Amino acid sequence: MTNDPRAAIAAAPMNRLQIVVVALCIALNALDGFDVLAISFAAPGIAAEWGVDKATLGIVLSMELLGMAAGSVLIGNVADRIGRRPTILGCLMVMTAGMFAATVANGVEMLSTIRFMTGIGIGGMLSSTSAMVAEFSNDRRRGLNVALNIAGYSTGAILGGLVASALLGSTGDWRSVFMLGGVASAAMIPLAVLFLPESIESLIARRPVGALETINRTLARLGHAAVAALPALPQARVKPSIASLFSCDFRWITILLTVAYFAQILFFYYIQKWIPKIVVDLGFDAAQAGRVLVWANVGNLSGAVLIGLLSQRFNLRPLVGGAMLAGFVAIGAFGLAGADLVRLSATAAIAAFFINAGVVGLYPILAQTYPAALRASGTGFVIGIGRGGSAVGPVIAGALFASGSNLLAVSLTMGLGGLIAAAMVFLLSQAQRRSAP
Repeated sequence: MTNDPRAAIAAAPMNRLQIVVVALCIALNALDGFDVLAISFAAPGIAAEWGVDKATLGIVLSMELLGMAAGSVLIGNVADRIGRRPTILGCLMVMTAGMFAATVANGVEMLSTIRFMTGIGIGGMLSSTSAMVAEFSNDRRRGLNVALNIAGYSTGAILGGLVASALLGSTGDWRSVFMLGGVASAAMIPLAVLFLPESIESLIARRPVGALETINRTLARLGHAAVAALPALPQARVKPSIASLFSCDFRWITILLTVAYFAQILFFYYIQKWIPKIVVDLGFDAAQAGRVLVWANVGNLSGAVLIGLLSQRFNLRPLVGGAMLAGFVAIGAFGLAGADLVRLSATAAIAAFFINAGVVGLYPILAQTYPAALRASGTGFVIGIGRGGSAVGPVIAGALFASGSNLLAVSLTMGLGGLIAAAMVFLLSQAQRRSAP
């Protein structure tokens, strides 16, 4: 039998192993969500202990985001070259080491270096698991599963945030937040080793020694028949390289998606990184500030799940563009909330709902746009370069606050990212028509 196993997986209902792979990737992205936001929960304690001003704190808050940008670009390409599984395992070990190392940091420089290295693992994890989920999903569930995988980020932020807020309320020690992340990351290593197989699409694209035997073992676990030979290579084979992303077939798509992601993630991380400090400056304690951030991540999760469900029935691009525009309006309401915890929590949750729907909606678009040989590279490049927005966002907001701008002015300025992202999404169809042969 010589049928293409990719077609069989795409057409058949989701098998138990496929569900396990998707669930594990979601759990790994939940770790990402908590690991990235650990510094946000810890920020008020760090500022108090080390006497850090807002401008300097903005730089510290951005360090793992710079690492994530580097990790997404570099390690996304590595995942296309050596495979999804070894890349995911390596990133998980880097994340674990980085979280534990943060507990012994004794100054801004040391903590910034540690957070940058941790960010490399987080960025590589995100691009690798996005490709893994797309490749283990059938056609019907692919958009939903990719969205749920990214929603794992918010799930981790919510659950981890609840525990982190309790830890901060009982101990007052910001280092306990990083210890929690380290323990949780370490616990995932054996599960990933045991239950994450290599992607069949990646094996077919890369064709390492023993690829056919490995594919047939995975097919047996999936309940599909073995294949006698690897599918024939396409006549125009795409090489897993950054240069391929800027070939005539993908150039404008890559540019538009990168700008859209950059602008929207700049907007997203304004909420994620600055809420705790904003709330504390309004007169509340760190535990209360943490709970407002948790509500924002409830909004993140709700927006991600809804956009995933809608992706099964509707064209994503108008939905994503509309969510980006609505996010700009909602962030204005947050800027007007004042020193009221209920209003702050509600407006943060509503703004985060639309902002994250815009972010998460881009991932199924990425999975649909790039072929398997470029999927991790394309996703990694877009989110890696785009994550420059995640690093720039907190710094810009910090500089605006330091210059004396009020909450509404800063919020609307950061919200301009949503307007730019929406424009890029609406131009994407035209770019694909231009690139079509």
